[in-house]
Amino acid sequence: MPECMKIGVSTYSFSALMNNETMSQLEVIGKAKEMGFDVIEFSGLRVPEGQFIESFAEKVKEECARVGIQMGNYTIGADFINGSNGNLEAEIERVKGEVKIAKILGATGMRHDATRGFLPGYVGPKGFDDALPILIKGCRAVTEFAESLGIRTMVENHGYFCQDSDRVEKLVNGVNNKNFGILVDVGNFLCVDEDPAKAVGRLAPYAFHVHVKDFHVKPGTAPNPGTGWFKSRAGNFLRGAIIGHGEVPVVQCLEILKKAGYDGTVSIEFEGMEEPLTGISVGLENLKRYLAMI
Repeated sequence: MPECMKIGVSTYSFSALMNNETMSQLEVIGKAKEMGFDVIEFSGLRVPEGQFIESFAEKVKEECARVGIQMGNYTIGADFINGSNGNLEAEIERVKGEVKIAKILGATGMRHDATRGFLPGYVGPKGFDDALPILIKGCRAVTEFAESLGIRTMVENHGYFCQDSDRVEKLVNGVNNKNFGILVDVGNFLCVDEDPAKAVGRLAPYAFHVHVKDFHVKPGTAPNPGTGWFKSRAGNFLRGAIIGHGEVPVVQCLEILKKAGYDGTVSIEFEGMEEPLTGISVGLENLKRYLAMI
């Protein structure tokens, strides 16, 4: 395994188990440690009824310390075009509030979205370059605040509109702050029909964090495969897969990241149809083997 590289897991991987109340968010922490992960990252916090997010974040931090697993990223949603009823300053302040939660958790990084793009009915230029000045302003304001708390911020290639590698690269260079980078999700490029290896090659120098996921892929010219599949921007069919079972060139992407000098955490984000613990476990076995190969 590359020196210093740690294997993490996103709590998003356990979503089905938390949704059906098989596991609580606090129980997921112990399970991640038991399964052999070095790091756990939190895809939002599921605050129990009657509790406040600040005090629950303290409990999450304490549970991570108790079981002996490192706190990773805190991941939240944001939209600097449409969020907070289209009020940019209000959305910036809301996201700054989430940075404060990341601080309570003990996270050293926070991932937030940039935007889902212009909504239907919007009148005016709708291109990414038209949105870019707004996104730069929002991301820069948040990361400047986060830096004062010792937290790095990042956007992910996610959400269709701000997902292509060239678009994400424009955003990170526009913000132009050493505290702001990219969460590189090696699988998500397929959502915008981009070759993952080519895209990872472009964004690897900016990587603050990495998600490893896999997808099954069918062409949009084929019949709809049914339940569990969704469409890429160009209409191809995708379904979440166990790492190593799908079409994402995971080993190639890891090799590109290593060559670029990335030595941070690589986190599994499982969203397949298989039973979650099985899907996560098999993915972890494969990821360990892949890292040992490069």
